[in-house]
Amino acid sequence: MLSGRAQELSRNLYSPAMRYFMAAAEAGSIRAASRELNVASSAVNRQILWLEDALGMQLFDRVGRRIRLSQAGELLLAHIRRTYSDFEGTVAELDALKGLRRGSVSIASVESVSEKLLPALISGFRKRYPGIHVSVSVSSSQEAAAKVEAAEADVGFTFDPPENSALTVAFEHELVIGALMSPGHPLADQGALGLHDCLKYPVALPAEGLSLRTRLDLVRSRIPGASRTYVEANSLRLMRALAREEDVIGFQTMIGCEDDLATGSLVFRPLTDAPLQADRLCVITSSLRALALAPGMFFDHAVLTMKDNLPSIDAKTAS
Repeated sequence: MLSGRAQELSRNLYSPAMRYFMAAAEAGSIRAASRELNVASSAVNRQILWLEDALGMQLFDRVGRRIRLSQAGELLLAHIRRTYSDFEGTVAELDALKGLRRGSVSIASVESVSEKLLPALISGFRKRYPGIHVSVSVSSSQEAAAKVEAAEADVGFTFDPPENSALTVAFEHELVIGALMSPGHPLADQGALGLHDCLKYPVALPAEGLSLRTRLDLVRSRIPGASRTYVEANSLRLMRALAREEDVIGFQTMIGCEDDLATGSLVFRPLTDAPLQADRLCVITSSLRALALAPGMFFDHAVLTMKDNLPSIDAKTAS
């Protein structure tokens, strides 16, 4: 038997002939089916006769007031039961989706992702589920991972998260770190650059503790005289502003600087140094707890969207 909600929906979505036939088959008589369906016996009989005429086959053997399924009737009843069983499962899934009219998603993100990528993800999600409350915390990679681990965030967007049994890297994509500079910079017309080329000019370095700084320091430590910096900041937005206003070189992936590159106010030159070729953009969740419905739906939406869009960013890097 279908659940109450599935029964209610089936009245509108499925042919009366099918429903009346199944009720009669399970009750063993037209009269008993009419009582269960709360319709006249003549209406039940008329629908069954119509169905038999449409199929060109007898579905019941009639023995007095009782009816018995024919071989064709048994096949049809099995089909209807399978259909209704699938329908009940679908109704349950639809009810779960309807539950997304309410709920909340908490997100921890690094600054670069929050510039362009994350707003697009949230906007696309809220168009489908406008009643979901979304909260975002922007911090460093380490802090974003810590928030997910401490259950202060459902989903994290970060670079190079720590290897931790409490965290699951549910999605990752490798991105090249590059040098950002104004179109008038002496190195702007060069192709790929090494970090040693950039350090001949004033640079803006990410602050210590940022994942970008860790990778850059691995290379800087091998370059003589590379200890001096022009400016150091924990804001990639500030470093891009310096690159636009002065002949300063900043460093980051293409995530977060899409608008500057599109307008031509900055140019991006990939860095050839090996440790700078694979900065891992990751979507992380807790391995200690399952995502609730709303965060789970947001996570699925985010991963599918990123899989579609990130390859285009790679193509721009290579061009």
